[in-house]
Amino acid sequence: MSNGVPLTDEDRLPWLESLRDTIRERLGRGEDVAVSCSALRLKYREVLRQGDVSYKPGSYGACRVKFVCLEASAEVIAERVRCRAAEGGHFMPASLVRSQLDLLEIDAAEGITVIDATVPAHAIVQATVAQFRDELASTAR
Repeated sequence: MSNGVPLTDEDRLPWLESLRDTIRERLGRGEDVAVSCSALRLKYREVLRQGDVSYKPGSYGACRVKFVCLEASAEVIAERVRCRAAEGGHFMPASLVRSQLDLLEIDAAEGITVIDATVPAHAIVQATVAQFRDELASTAR
């Protein structure tokens, strides 16, 4: 990606499997874990959901691996990528933002939490924590 070439599914798979294994290990120890990555496609998220050893494909609500999609326009995302790249903090050129957004697949059945990424970072964190706190409370009843 740093050369301006999008990754293929084959390029992504070892990285996703490594994240899945880390999730599985942490959940197995009874720990909570948060991972930040661009699991843009359903099949990428399915690999990560396998971090929950009890996950059955399609049983999204019962899976302990949850997803949040931070939503912003292509222009906002590209500008953020340009700023991070200028600071030496991002490997992907802004020219790839559109190709990444073209990969995005969100099915309402997955129950993915969508949060406005244009609000301040603390508001994103608060909204995410509130979502999962409410979800945990409803499953504990």
